[in-house]
Parts: sequence; structure tokens; C-alpha cells
Amino acid sequence: MAERNWTADDVAEHFEEAFRTLRKLPPVKAQGYFNTWPDIVRTSREIAAMEPQPMRVCPSAAAITRLEQTFDWVLWIETAERKLIWSRAARVPWKQISCELGCDRTTAWRRWQLALTKIAARLNAA
Repeated sequence: MAERNWTADDVAEHFEEAFRTLRKLPPVKAQGYFNTWPDIVRTSREIAAMEPQPMRVCPSAAAITRLEQTFDWVLWIETAERKLIWSRAARVPWKQISCELGCDRTTAWRRWQLALTKIAARLNAA
């Protein structure tokens, strides 16, 4: 099998997929709390009148494995760079990111590219 040559764009796509996988995971609930009320039995008419619930698609095992790999990668960069990469993976607008960083959009984009390049270089060196 040929070795993969990682680029900054590949790493960015990997982080976007990781963010989508995180959104698909079920919410974390506090342990120890439970409900003793009986389940509500609804009629078919009540069910038809209810608002439709969004369909949750569970992520695959391979997607969760790639997510865990991504968590290992973020340890290679600084905290500010982690926030920047995850913000872009979440598709936060550049204007909002640049306000949070206190710099202009071009500087924020350069920092994002530099962080992705650091990760790609570390992956290619391995």
C-alpha cells in the first residue's frame, strides 16, 4: 500500500468530517438520573399532529476512528490554533474568527493554513 502524502487541504477536510461526526453522536447525559413516570401512550391522530422529529443518523465505526485520530492530531499544535481549526471546521465565518483573534481576515487565514501545514508535515514525517 502506498504512503499517503498529506496536504493542508486534506487535513482541513479531515477536520470537517470530524466535526460532522461529532454532531452525529448522541448527547452526553448525566449519570444517576432517571425517570419513573410511565411512557405516554399516544393515539395515531396525536402522532400525526406532532411536529416531525429530525432524523439522526449515527456515524459509522470508521468515521469514529477517524475522529479519534483527529483528536490525537490537535495535541501537536497550540491551543489558539486548535480553536481556529475547529472554528473553520464548524464553518464559522472568517469575520467572526478574525474578531475573536483580534486580527484581520488574511492574517487569520494564514494562521489557519500554518496550523494545517504543521499537522500535514507531522503526518508526512511519520
